[in-house]
Amino acid sequence: MASRSAFRRLAPLVAIIGPDGAGKTTTAHYLCSVIANSQYAYLGLGSGALGLKIRQLPWIGAMLERHLSAKASRARTPGERIPGPVTAAVIYLFGRLRWRRFLHMLHVRESGRLVICDRYPQAQIAGLNDGPGLSAAHATGWLTALLARRERDLYIEMAQIPPTLVIRLNVDAHTAWARKPDHDLALIERKVAATAALTFPGARVVEVDAGLPQAQVHAICRQLIETLVSETPGFSSSLEPQVTRVE
Repeated sequence: MASRSAFRRLAPLVAIIGPDGAGKTTTAHYLCSVIANSQYAYLGLGSGALGLKIRQLPWIGAMLERHLSAKASRARTPGERIPGPVTAAVIYLFGRLRWRRFLHMLHVRESGRLVICDRYPQAQIAGLNDGPGLSAAHATGWLTALLARRERDLYIEMAQIPPTLVIRLNVDAHTAWARKPDHDLALIERKVAATAALTFPGARVVEVDAGLPQAQVHAICRQLIETLVSETPGFSSSLEPQVTRVE
């Protein structure tokens, strides 16, 4: 992987972060639709979509999804034990898939497109907000411990390439919960606190009040990126807007 100084010479890299209910995905897609020469990159785990597919399986889907979610939740909770090597392997696999998306995103950036990331991996807080999934709970057994170390190394390496601009969408827990009523309020509260604590060394971080009307949030974020583009020497934003999901 190239050095951090080398990536500073590439097209701008923008990350949209925030807790559940902040509007990350909607905002990222909107920005890609109005900012020329930009491309969307999803850098989440994708585990939520997989859980929905499992839940839709006949007969056992709902029960299986609850069982797997409970195990994953334990693995991401400080003070708990990671429930076995199978759970650890699944979480590690999701981390590898995120790593693959990250490398694809860097390739897109190298091609000269401004990349707008929906979420961004970080190594500061484990178990939450796109941090390592196997470093919060206690790893038992050599295989689980090995997977936890390897996963953390992946996140450390990804975090060493900071975005040019981080747009932090701030929203209070109850507003977020009203938007995502199927989510756990206590978990949302933890994610709101974690969002505020993330620092992203090497990146410019701008706070945006995501409790404002959506159109106003989008206008603020658009202005931030247009200003960034105007301040980036050698970057052309003359192409037609394109929204493409980086898998």
